[in-house]
Amino acid sequence: MTSIDLLSVMANLVSDAVRGRLALWNREDLAGNIALERPSGKGHGDLSANIALIAAGAAGIPPRDAAALLVEDLRASEELMKLCNSVEIAGPGFINLFLSDGVLSDTASRALAEGTEFGAGVVDKQESILLEYVSANPTGPLHAGHARYAAFGDSLKRILVYAGHQVTTEFYINDYGTQMLNFGRSLAARYAQLCGHEVQFPEDGYQGEYTVHIARLIEQQIGDEMIGHVLPEPDAAAIDFFKQEGCRLVLQDIRAILGRFRVNFDNWFLESSLYGSGAVDEALETLEAAGEVETREGAKWLLTSRFGDDKDRVLIRSSGEPTYFTSDIAYHLQKLSRGFDRLINIWGADHHGYVPRMKAAFEALSHDPQRFEIIIGQLVNVIEMGERKQMSKRAGTMVTLQELLDSIGADAARFFLVERSNDSTLDLDLEKAKLQSEENPVYYVQYAHARICSILRRAAEEGLAAPADTTSVSGEPLAGQERELIMKLAEFPRVVRIAAETRGPQRITTYARELAAVFHVFYHNCPVIRAEPETTVFRLGLCRLTRNVIARSLDLVGVEAPQSM
Repeated sequence: MTSIDLLSVMANLVSDAVRGRLALWNREDLAGNIALERPSGKGHGDLSANIALIAAGAAGIPPRDAAALLVEDLRASEELMKLCNSVEIAGPGFINLFLSDGVLSDTASRALAEGTEFGAGVVDKQESILLEYVSANPTGPLHAGHARYAAFGDSLKRILVYAGHQVTTEFYINDYGTQMLNFGRSLAARYAQLCGHEVQFPEDGYQGEYTVHIARLIEQQIGDEMIGHVLPEPDAAAIDFFKQEGCRLVLQDIRAILGRFRVNFDNWFLESSLYGSGAVDEALETLEAAGEVETREGAKWLLTSRFGDDKDRVLIRSSGEPTYFTSDIAYHLQKLSRGFDRLINIWGADHHGYVPRMKAAFEALSHDPQRFEIIIGQLVNVIEMGERKQMSKRAGTMVTLQELLDSIGADAARFFLVERSNDSTLDLDLEKAKLQSEENPVYYVQYAHARICSILRRAAEEGLAAPADTTSVSGEPLAGQERELIMKLAEFPRVVRIAAETRGPQRITTYARELAAVFHVFYHNCPVIRAEPETTVFRLGLCRLTRNVIARSLDLVGVEAPQSM
């Protein structure tokens, strides 16, 4: 047995023990899907299985009778019973396993020996993954919505890497098309105003005060050099100039603020490069050669309805201009050419309707739809003093990521932004995020880490060495809180694996909160430094292990683990 995943080891032993019985009931398929869970009530063992309730129908007997037969098989397994004190039936047919003190102590010792790598490399099949996220239009600062996708995407990357995958991250820069032209016109108008000229602001322009700031930076560089190109209306050269300069300045700001948010990308990919390299034409030719394009009334249509979309989509307008969809297809063809096992995109809620056509296009390109995932993130509402703040980049009414970090800091922002599933709308309460109490989950978890560091420092000052393992227990039975803490720690590898498989960073934050709570109970009920010498050695080992797991949990969501608070 290894310390990598105690729960998986136990599940495999249970599966082996009952496989024959399940085969007699024609439900051998259940043997590979036995889930062991932690019982909610005390006295119900360390692990519980509901396999009897599931299989009873096929067996044609009541669940408790089915459980009795399965328990006979489990008790007959020498390997399983080496690890268990007893196996019992509870309630309508649950099977509860009571683990021995020895297996729990051994689990803690092995986990501690793995140091900060406990729970790493838990996936069955390693993949190379290209993860694209944030990918905001470079038309203004990142807001709280972008912050949620940034925190989610970076946390997912950390979890996938820790679980054993190879991950490359990418920010796709939409620097081509109508929105960028509107941005260029907006900056040209602001520039003219800063130069003392009254001009009409574009009706569909970007109204935010940030456009004044960007235009001022440009004006400080060039003076009135471009004024002849913007009056009375900006010409093509002016629009292109302000678009390019604005994009450069916005990206400079985005990189800086994301760095402060502890989010860094391996690649920054320009949409405009697809046109310059001929990638858009290549994508069109690829689809035409595959027979997936049809010409209707001078326009070229991709037959996405063949692949589950509700209708076909235009690639090239009758005017000869490519649609935004075409460049997206070219981008994903370029991604495919890089040879990744899997492509994952994290998109905002406003892209929900775009998913079927993009998946259809990918299948038309690759004929391997399983390689492509799209994760849709829902909205985030920023709440301050009980009021919800409005967010619109176009109108300039938004809570920027910089404002968010200035208000609550990176730790609180990142923890709060991933503590709920990405498919749920999230309310971020700034006042709660500032609290230094149990009501603030990130403070609660960080405080547990700091408390452990304090215990270990004090132990060192008193000459009490924290051991390399935790096997010395002085022959006394484990205290209830010791068992609870070890069992919670033993869950960590499974939590990492499930978080990676389900793309769910919120599982890590939930686990961190639960572990902190279990440790606080352990600390209040189990003296560490003032216990008997051998017990002190054992409990110091548990403290070290808990510190390692809390620190790793926080790191997986990009939050620091302070040594003092």
